[in-house]
Amino acid sequence: MKTLIFPGQGSQSVGMGKELYKNFDLVKKIFRESDDRLKYPISKIILEGPESDLKLTKNTQPAILTVSYSIFKLVTEEFNIQIKDIKYFAGHSLGEYTALVSSKSLNFSDAVFLLHERGKYMQEAVPTGKGAMLAVMGQKINDIQNFIDQISKDKGVCEIANDNSEGQTILSGDKEAIDEINKILKANKKKSIFLPVSAPFHCSLMQPAAKKMEETINQINFKNPSIDLISNVTALPIRDSSEIKKLLVKQIYSKVRWRESVLFMIKNGINEFIELGPGKVLSGLVKRINDKVSTKSINSIEDIKNLND
Repeated sequence: MKTLIFPGQGSQSVGMGKELYKNFDLVKKIFRESDDRLKYPISKIILEGPESDLKLTKNTQPAILTVSYSIFKLVTEEFNIQIKDIKYFAGHSLGEYTALVSSKSLNFSDAVFLLHERGKYMQEAVPTGKGAMLAVMGQKINDIQNFIDQISKDKGVCEIANDNSEGQTILSGDKEAIDEINKILKANKKKSIFLPVSAPFHCSLMQPAAKKMEETINQINFKNPSIDLISNVTALPIRDSSEIKKLLVKQIYSKVRWRESVLFMIKNGINEFIELGPGKVLSGLVKRINDKVSTKSINSIEDIKNLND
């Protein structure tokens, strides 16, 4: 059994999707649709940069959706590849929106708009320089929580934002609190790296963004997806559109339970993960979670042609 997985923030790079854009009118059409909905040339930022513009969260999120969905449409329409035995769709954070569009739960143009607004709200939720995110390597999640519990409450928020894989956990919160846990980790000879992000995503500091997103998301029509979606918030399948809306709002300030999601899918018969989108981040995470399953990263013409090999 197979699952399609879609990447999130951090997989972007200037020029992503350029080969596909140059060779297929279908991709040009999708990029143009993004430009039209956002009323500015996001396609130019994707293909030419500058990187500083692509890194702006309000651009990064719709940009990754645009490229990932282009690949999905190429695979299923231009190349007419029948991806059989697909049991689940799953996406990492913003990748969940690509999964929803691909499963016909959400219109692509609406998803582009929602992700632009989501990025803007998340950026505005915390003043620049007041938040931070830290990747912790080689530690179990329970051990990391024990370190978090050592931080003085007056330092502010420090929470687990992403449970990505065995040995890769992302922390998010107030800069003072994140600085403090970084010192504690270093004192205990644990490896940690600050992430070059503009806001502390997936923690309780994002609740103002979630409140704004709720108002925006409730104006958009969702349908029940054609294939079960694995929710980042619950790490369980979901098919009810009204519940999906609620979880997308909650997702903004909740932990991304990617490791648990992958383990759930494997337990329920998935032995092949196909990543559609820029980069190979999710394929790498899946392999770290379970190196027995098969993974494929699809982001070039050659990748698409070799998909069913």
